[in-house]
Amino acid sequence: MIGNFLRCLTEVLKHEGGYVNHPLDPGGMTNLGVTRRVWEEWTGKPADETIMRGLTRDMVAPLYKAKYWDAVKGDDLPSGVDYAVFDIAVNSGPRKAAVILQEAMGVTADGVIGPKTLQAAKVAPPVGLIGVICNKRMDFLRSLPHFKTFGEGWTVRVKSVRKTASEMVRPPATP
Repeated sequence: MIGNFLRCLTEVLKHEGGYVNHPLDPGGMTNLGVTRRVWEEWTGKPADETIMRGLTRDMVAPLYKAKYWDAVKGDDLPSGVDYAVFDIAVNSGPRKAAVILQEAMGVTADGVIGPKTLQAAKVAPPVGLIGVICNKRMDFLRSLPHFKTFGEGWTVRVKSVRKTASEMVRPPATP
């Protein structure tokens, strides 16, 4: 839904937190959910620990908008569904987010959110769709080799996303 980006970004950043550099995290040095590699690609410049620690919400918001929100067509998805899909895109990439959304609706899972996917999302009952998306996301996360290390946190996050996304669903407009 147009206008949900800032609210969805706020929710994502609640889970992403601040600076981390966990030795078992393949993302390595990360701040506000942005890995060093992604930040360097975005800026076209090398980033050391000082730069990574200095990232702010205002600095990373345009990156999140372009690389994740726009990539999953967040403005075109129903309220709540937009957040559930955006959160997956941030953690697992826009392609994986698109595939999970498409599988949840039973449409061709090609990893590209186009007109058919958007139409299916618009007619699906949003709370039910959010539930299926979150279930499929958990199935995917459980299959990852790092689930043993990060699975508890991922599970808490997906439960929170399910709750918040469901609360974001707006009742249909009455004529």
